[in-house]
Formats: sequence, C-alpha cells, structure tokens
Amino acid sequence: MGAMIKIEPDIQQKLAILGSEAAEELTDTPATQSIQQGITHETGFIYNAKQEGGGTTRLFKVLQTNSCRFACKYCYTSCAIRRKRTTFKPDELATTFVSLNREKRVDGLFLSSGIVPDADTTMEKMLGTVERLRLREGYTGYIHLKLIPGASYDLIERAVELADRVSLNLESPNQARLSELAPDKEFTDDMWGRMVWASELIRRARQEGRRAARSLTTQFVVGAVGESDRELLETVQRAHKELGLWRAYFSAFHPIKYSPFAEQPAEDSTRALRLYQSDFMIRDYGFSFAELPFDVSGLLPRDKTPKQAWADHNLHEPIEINRASRHALLRIPGIGPKSADKIVAARRENRLRDLNQLKVLGVTTSWAAPYVLLDGRRSAVQLRLW
Repeated sequence: MGAMIKIEPDIQQKLAILGSEAAEELTDTPATQSIQQGITHETGFIYNAKQEGGGTTRLFKVLQTNSCRFACKYCYTSCAIRRKRTTFKPDELATTFVSLNREKRVDGLFLSSGIVPDADTTMEKMLGTVERLRLREGYTGYIHLKLIPGASYDLIERAVELADRVSLNLESPNQARLSELAPDKEFTDDMWGRMVWASELIRRARQEGRRAARSLTTQFVVGAVGESDRELLETVQRAHKELGLWRAYFSAFHPIKYSPFAEQPAEDSTRALRLYQSDFMIRDYGFSFAELPFDVSGLLPRDKTPKQAWADHNLHEPIEINRASRHALLRIPGIGPKSADKIVAARRENRLRDLNQLKVLGVTTSWAAPYVLLDGRRSAVQLRLW
C-alpha cells in the first residue's frame, strides 16, 4: 500500500464521505466486479475503469456535495435519508485532484453531485472545479462531468466545452416510471431535453472543429419500479438514434438502508448483463430491436444470453464458417465483431476445419460449437445437440 496523500484533515473527512458515496453510483457493467475490486482500500475514491480498446485507467470519482433537495427513492444522497452532509468548494476539490494526479495516483476525474439548492447553482460549482483544473492548473487529461437535470443551456454548453465526456442519468425509461422512482424529477424537459442540448452541442463542435466532449452517456436503475426490459431498451435505442448516445449503463437496483425502498428486494445483476448484451446486439452485431427475444411480459431470458435465445429459435441449421458472410457470422453465439473479422481474414488463406482454429481467432467455442459447420462437418459437441 502506498503512502497516504498529504491532504488537510478536514479535506480527508470530506473525501471519506464524498468519495465513498460517489462509489455507490458504480454501474453494473460486465466488468463491474473488476471495477469494484479496483477501488483501493486505502482511499475508497479511486477506482479502475475499463478503457475503450482494453486496459484500465484510474479515476478519481467524487461528489461535489452529497446534499440534495430531491427525495429519489433509490439514491444514497436522497434528502429523505438522514446522514452527514458535506460539500467541496471548487478550489478544495481542484487542489485535491491536482495533488492526486501529480503523485500519479489518478489519471482522470469523474465528477457528480447532489443537487442543492437548485440545478444551476450545483452545475456552477461543478464547473468551477473543472474550470480551475483546465484554466488555472493547466490540466489537459480526462474529465467525465455529470450534467444536472434542469440546468440552464449556457451551463450545459460550458460543460460540453470543458469535459471529455458528459452524462445525464435518465434513471427510468419514461415519465411514468420516473415518477415512481424519483417523484421530484421531470423526464421530458429537465432530463431528455438537456441530453438533446448536449448532443447538439457536441455535434456542432465536431462540425466546426472545436474542442468538445467526445461522447454522451446515460444510466438506468433496473428493477426498482417494475419497468420491463422492452421499455428500457426502447428508450436506449431512441437515445442512440436521436442523441448519438455512446453508451447506456444499467445499474441493478440495490436497496439502501432507511430509504423508502429499503425493504424491496435487490434486482439480479444478471438482468443488467442481459440488457447490456441486447444493446450490443443492436449497436455492434447488426440485429434489429424487433429481433430481441422478449417474452410476453417484455423481459429478456435470464438462463441464456439474448443472442443464444435468438439462435436457438432462428438457426435451424448450423452455419458453414468458411462461407458465411460477416453479417451471418455475427449472429452466431460466441462470435463478436473482432473474431468475425479475423475469421474472414483467416479463411482467405486456409479453410477452417476445427474448433481450435476458431479459439485462436478469439471465438468462444463452447458457445459457438452447436451452431457452426467447419468445412462441412459438425463437431462432436454439435452431434450431441443437433
């Protein structure tokens, strides 16, 4: 364990509160376990986040304040829960981050906040922190900045100018579900409308060659108010289409002590995983929303991946690996975009005849085997299943 950073005692106390409560917002990605393990026992506010294309980066994840005027039923900072409240001044938080960064303890900042007394005041304080880092300290590294629902246009514009990534948590797929989850929040204008602004600002900056956040993300709470997987994914697909959403995160509901939902059972994390897999099927694998294997209640299967469920229902004969198009390869369980490209390249040189060749190319052969032919032959696994 490394030496503790040299930060004033009162700042250490704020870090203990605002760092640990920011960690409560960790998302249920397929890499959740590794992210949680990446939170250091020494600090509680540094965690390892997976990077696009592999590797990890160490983010300082923290709240500007844990005070909040909203009584969201799922949230750790809800005003309905009695707990110790504290706030970082912009100078305090900027100085703390610079200390961590100079000691090579963190590579980037993930800044969120409770909302008090109103959206604009909160957003201004967060921007104050980021402006000090960018303009006074000359920090040019990664910053992920949360957008506050209901914040004014000029503040959203400034956030897009300063951050590398911006996000606004929709939490629910529509106003009806949001009213059950967060009765003080408004979906259409305060949340979706602000994401529309951010999306347009990012698009315009790209066209004009100006610096701006490179992506927009959101998050949903899964399983707290009876929403279906169909509802969630309909909203996600709309966001991809209309907002250029880079990524949706799904956080399986976990009850918080003393909250209105304290006695409600936690949601199975497998459900969040199935939502990710379904989103990837559409975004990266060429499936349509209509092809997702929802049941009559609008839920995805838990006992198998959505891609396996689709294949079991639709692939009535195995697919010949040596002749299949890239589009057809991507519909086989265990084959993703990278392995599909490797298969297409490899078979130009030699015919593929056994599962070990596919394994070398990155295919999860235990998933793919029942659905493929290799040079006209089924594997021993296939013969048992077909």
